[in-house]
Amino acid sequence: MPTYDYECDACGHQLEVFQGINDEVLTKCPECKKKKLKRLFGSGAAIVFKGSGFYQTDYRSDGYKKAAAADSKSQSSDKSKSSSKKKSSGGKDSK
Repeated sequence: MPTYDYECDACGHQLEVFQGINDEVLTKCPECKKKKLKRLFGSGAAIVFKGSGFYQTDYRSDGYKKAAAADSKSQSSDKSKSSSKKKSSGGKDSK
């Protein structure tokens, strides 16, 4: 069931309501009790995850994680080699 956003035109109160698609649109504000509640347009039919822990890499296979770890280690060792070459070749120009 989708979550709908509502806003009251009278008092400005905003709320989210978990409703079925066929349920009637709410019109009465729970705060001021006036019939000025309107449903806001949402972000469409996309799934919106609220909260932490919804990352693409959370459900990767063990083989992928091992390959990614090996790749990051090789990249960090390449960077350390190139930085040590720069330090050893540094100095005054001999022109």
